Amino acid sequence: MELPQLLIRTPNETRRIDAFGDTMILHLGSDDTDGRFSMWTEITPAGGGPPPHYHENEDEWFWPISGSAEFFIGNKWMLVPPKTAVFAPRRSIHTFRNPNSVPLEMLIQTIPGGFEKFFSECAAEFSQDMPPNMDSIVKISARHGIHLVDQSETE
Repeated sequence: MELPQLLIRTPNETRRIDAFGDTMILHLGSDDTDGRFSMWTEITPAGGGPPPHYHENEDEWFWPISGSAEFFIGNKWMLVPPKTAVFAPRRSIHTFRNPNSVPLEMLIQTIPGGFEKFFSECAAEFSQDMPPNMDSIVKISARHGIHLVDQSETE
């Protein structure tokens, strides 16, 4: 794909994907950037956050927009105030959680792109009338090089 010289994506042109209790508002996906990166705003409810995991393929960085976030990186939890950059290199075990009483908004990016494809597949599991099949979530994750880690390792 040949990239245009400039791509502008307005707020009404974003795509919303819901999974794990979070909402991904996709600003730029791998299809927009020829696979170079993905960029989205993640909205996480109070007390929410993904399970601990690591990526085989992507480096990931975060920018809390509103509210503080707690990150588990390097075997410890750290409280991060808004507008602080956090970097999780590929293969690092990491997660985050929202310690606030209101939803947390964070700008998140991955290199290379494609994380939204994983999130979309998981969203299909979460959109059913019954709780998601966690065996399916683990298989989807593994197909995308994302590996869940035992929660007890972060407590």
